[in-house]
Amino acid sequence: MCFRQEGGSHATGATLGVFRWTMDAMTSAMVTFDTELGRCAVRWSETGITGVLLPKTGGRPGPTLEDVVALPEFVRVAIDGIRAVMAGQARDLRGVPLDERDVDLWRREVYAATREIPAGTTRSYGEVARAIGREDVEGARDVGAALARNPYPIIVPCHRVVAANDALTGFSAPGGLATKRRMLELEGAPGYGQQVLFG
Repeated sequence: MCFRQEGGSHATGATLGVFRWTMDAMTSAMVTFDTELGRCAVRWSETGITGVLLPKTGGRPGPTLEDVVALPEFVRVAIDGIRAVMAGQARDLRGVPLDERDVDLWRREVYAATREIPAGTTRSYGEVARAIGREDVEGARDVGAALARNPYPIIVPCHRVVAANDALTGFSAPGGLATKRRMLELEGAPGYGQQVLFG
C-alpha cells in the first residue's frame, strides 16, 4: 500500500506513524472518508471488509481516502456504495466481500439474510429469523443480539431491521435511533418520511 505526501512523494517516517496504528502485521488496514452523514471509516484485510465505522461526534481520526494512493478494488467499491447509500441512493452491496473469520456461524447467517433486504424496504427481527429457519419465539431476540454486534453497518444494512410493529429499536451505532430513522428516510422506506437530504 502506498501513501502520498504533498508534492507527490511517498510517505515515510513520521507520516507512516499516523497510519501504523491502523495496521496489524500488515493484514488489516483502515481509511476514513466523507459521506452525507459525516466521516466514516472502513477496515479491511486481504480477505474482505473487517469493519465499517459510522460517523461520530468529534470525527474519525486516521488516514483519509485522499492520502491513499492504492486501495484494493473491493474497498473502493465498498466506499462508493456506503457514500451512495448515505446519500439516499439505492445501491446493492451484496457483492462486497466480508472478512468474517472472527464472526460465529449464527451471526454470519443473520448478516447474510440481512444483506438480502433491498434498499427502501424493512424486515422485522422475526422475519429475518424465519428467513434462516428460526421459528422459535427466541429467534427475533437472537437476531437483534447478532445485529447489535454487526461490525459492517451499511454493508450489512441492520438499519433496515425493525420491530414487528415497525418501531425503531436496537441501533447501537453513533446517533442511535435518530441515525437509523434518517437512513430509512434517505432510502425512502415506507412509513419513515419522504426521501430528503437533511432539510
